[in-house]
Amino acid sequence: MSTLLTLEKNEPVTHDTRHLTFSCPEDLDITPGQAVDMTLLREGFRDKSRPFTPVSSGRNTLEFVIKSYPEHDGVTKEIPTLRKGEMVEISDPWGAIHDQGSGTFIAGGAGITPFLAILNERLERNGTLGGSTLIFSNKTEKDIICRKELEAMPGLRTVFTVTDQENADVETRKIDRAFLDDYLDPAAGPVYVCGPDKMIEDIVGHLKDMDVPEDRIVIEQFD
Repeated sequence: MSTLLTLEKNEPVTHDTRHLTFSCPEDLDITPGQAVDMTLLREGFRDKSRPFTPVSSGRNTLEFVIKSYPEHDGVTKEIPTLRKGEMVEISDPWGAIHDQGSGTFIAGGAGITPFLAILNERLERNGTLGGSTLIFSNKTEKDIICRKELEAMPGLRTVFTVTDQENADVETRKIDRAFLDDYLDPAAGPVYVCGPDKMIEDIVGHLKDMDVPEDRIVIEQFD
């Protein structure tokens, strides 16, 4: 079953990321962390859909933070050009990531989006994110999505790292076993991982080597 959404706002977040706010039916039910397949109702795009994860939802609104890839001639290239009043179609929600309690969130690039949804909802419910750590990898500092918002979340420990920038005010290492030894307590709750397939494969391998039980590793592929 599909649902039509109407765009209310399309605002920049970083140089290649947009924050989209849609009006939606009151009864739309999406669990924080779930994704939907979005279809643009434009000529040439009605048979193309892409998975995106809402970062928050209200009584009549649904919000997305979407990274554009101008070098790809596809849906994300169109995102910056969407205008107020334009409609899109979304599928029923799906996805494996959902809130399983305080723990460590490991994200690569646009893989932050399901975690934004979970963290925003938990913060609204509890007023704090105490006991949770976010490890967020990007190419450069300018690519860090919602950095100020994340740093301002009460109780959340944030660890940013960039892999294509030597001089930065954050870590400049790949998330490997040594990195995880520095920032992750294997006994401290579930470990959520979302990002490109290769990143997830590598990190899950490191987590298992650190004796993190498989039932405490929550993953979602996000290319």
